Amino acid sequence: MSDIINFFSDVPIAFRTSVLLGGIMFFWVLEGLIPLYSFKYKKTKHAITNLFFTLSTAVIGFGLAFILLESTVFVTQNKIGIIHLVELPLYLQVIVSLLVLDLVGAYLIHFIEHKVPWMWKFHIVHHSDMNVDVTTGLRHHPGETVFRISFTILGVYVSGASIGMVMLYQSLSVLFAHITHANINVPKKLDKIISFLFVTPHMHKIHHHYKQPLTDTNYGNIFSIWDRVFKTYSNVKDQKSIVYGVDTYMDKKKTKSLKDLFLIPFKKSLTQD
Repeated sequence: MSDIINFFSDVPIAFRTSVLLGGIMFFWVLEGLIPLYSFKYKKTKHAITNLFFTLSTAVIGFGLAFILLESTVFVTQNKIGIIHLVELPLYLQVIVSLLVLDLVGAYLIHFIEHKVPWMWKFHIVHHSDMNVDVTTGLRHHPGETVFRISFTILGVYVSGASIGMVMLYQSLSVLFAHITHANINVPKKLDKIISFLFVTPHMHKIHHHYKQPLTDTNYGNIFSIWDRVFKTYSNVKDQKSIVYGVDTYMDKKKTKSLKDLFLIPFKKSLTQD
C-alpha cells in the first residue's frame, strides 16, 4: 500500500493523461461493441463539445492544484482530520480518506448543487446532455469545477488525507466518471451486485433522467453507500425507459452550442426564453 501512495504522491502527468484519454478511448470503442442506446447523433461532434468542458476542467484543476497540495501538507504536518485522531494502519487511512473525500468532495457538493438554484444553473451544463456517453463524464461548466475542487479541499481537512491519497482518489474518480457515463449495456445482475458498494452505469444513468424526482437521486460518485445511507438511492427496472437531459433544456441546438451552454449560469431564468 505504501508503494501505491508513494506513486500517487508524485504521480506523472503522463499517467493522469493516460487515465483520462485512455479511458475515453477504451469506453468509446466499448460503446460501439455493446451499446445501451443506439443514439442517432454525430458522435465526434458531440465529443468535441464535451471535451471542451473537459479541457476547461483540467485547466482550472491545474490552477487550483497548489492550494490543494498545500492543504494536504498542512493537515499532514498538523495532524488534522479523521485519520489522525487515532493510530491507524496505512491501508485503513487510505480507505477512510477515500470514503470521506467521496462523501464531502463529491456526494455533498453534488447534492448541494441540486438544491441551491444558482449552483444548479452551473450543474445544468452536465445534465443538459441528451446523449449520455463516456464523454459526458467530464462535461462540467468551469464554475462548477471551482465548487468541486473547493469541496475536495474541504474533504482534505475533514479526512486528513495526504497528497498521495488525494491523487489516488482523483484518478479513481476520473475512471468512474468514464465507467458510469459510458453508453454500455452491463448485465443487470452484475450491475445490481456491484451497486451495493460502488456506483454503476445503470445506477448513475437514472440520475440523468430529465425529470424529477429521479434527477434528484443517485448522487454518488464512486461509492454508492452514501445514497443508501442518506436515502437518495433510486432504481428503475427498465433502464431504456430513461430519457436523458433536463426538462428546462431540451432544445438540441442549445444543448450542443458551447456559447449557450457556457452562458446558462448567467441567465436570469432557467427557461430557454
